[in-house]
Formats: sequence, structure tokens, C-alpha cells
Amino acid sequence: MSYVFPPAAPVSIPVVGGNALFPVRRVYCVGRNYADHAAEMGADSREPPFFFSKPADALVPGGGEVAYPPATSNLQHEVELVVALARGGADIPPARALACVYGYAVGLDLTRRDLQQRAKDKGHPWDMGKGFDHSAPIGALHPLAAGEHPARGSIWLRVNGQLRQNGDLAQMSWKVAEVIANLSTYVTLAPGDLIFTGTPAGVSTVVRGDVLEAGVAGVGELVVRLV
Repeated sequence: MSYVFPPAAPVSIPVVGGNALFPVRRVYCVGRNYADHAAEMGADSREPPFFFSKPADALVPGGGEVAYPPATSNLQHEVELVVALARGGADIPPARALACVYGYAVGLDLTRRDLQQRAKDKGHPWDMGKGFDHSAPIGALHPLAAGEHPARGSIWLRVNGQLRQNGDLAQMSWKVAEVIANLSTYVTLAPGDLIFTGTPAGVSTVVRGDVLEAGVAGVGELVVRLV
């Protein structure tokens, strides 16, 4: 079989402690999964998890220099714990959900907040606010063999050395197992899926030249410079 043109190279993420790469299938994101961030975005109660997606090629493995996107004057950062799945399925019970996890990484959900807000106001999809090129820098994956499931610990982000986000994984409204289980009621999950699990309060606007340093205790750190 031949292709009309050469297919794109598969997206993959390096794994800590070896030469193996983690092949990425789909990228899901959870909205407003920390109460303090939900409050700063205008929500006032714990709501069922809701999801959106980014294309796999929006990932920027390893971070580094990231191009400031077009069509926005309000780019904002969101530091997140990212879950990588090695198993999947549909209607996964919460008690079995963590058995699907391969490992964890630090990720950034970069957001064109002005585009997202206009879409919200009109009841339109968020795709152009969330799923643009290079909108998901991600660090190397830490496989479970290197540690336990992170359920608590610092999640933070600095911009040019100034602390902007400073939360704890224990503040998640919906824990990792609950997120996986709930998402699997909407789609059949599979090996290679990533789930960005939400961000704590403190999101703010960044501009060209800013250096973003992000980290999750026990998982790693990620550095991005907007160019």
C-alpha cells in the first residue's frame, strides 16, 4: 500500500531511565479540577468532570523554546500533572483505573484565554483556544516502577523566577482514578492516551521572552521559554 504523501512521524515522549519512547495516541484534558482555579474562572461549586482534547502533535516533548501563538493577546499558563496510560477500556471502575496507568509527567496547558472566552460567550467549541500548535509542552514520563501514584505533593509554576501557581495534588476535586473512570464512560481509552488532570489557581498572562518553570513533587520539572 502506498500513501498520497508520507505520513507524519508518530508523536512520542521520552521515558526517564531508559531509551524507550512512549507513543502518544490521544490527549485529553480535564477542566476546572482544582476548586481554587474553578473559583478564579467563575465557577462556585464542585461539578462533574468535563473534558476537552488537544491534538497529539500539539505536544512539545521536553519543553525548551516554544513559539508564542498567533491570534491572541492573552496567552496563559496552566501547570498540570499528566497521566499516561498503558491500558484502556470502556466503563472502567474507579477501583481498577490506576491499573491502567503507565506513568506521570509534568505538562503545561497553554491557553489562548481571549479566544477561549469568546468561544464560551457564544457557546462555541474551545478548540482554537486550547488545541493550537505547541500548546502542550510536556516533560519526560516517570514510569510507575520509579515510584508510587502521586496523590499529594506540590504542583507549582514560576514565570521569570516569580511564583505564580502553588498548589497541592491533594486539592484535586476529582482524583486520578475518578478522572480515568469518568472519561472511560464517554470514550474507549487505549494505551498511549494522555490525560492532563487540571491546574491549581494562579493562572496568568505570559508574553514573548518569558521563562516558565513548572514542577510536580516526585514527578519532575519542565522549563519553557516563549519565543
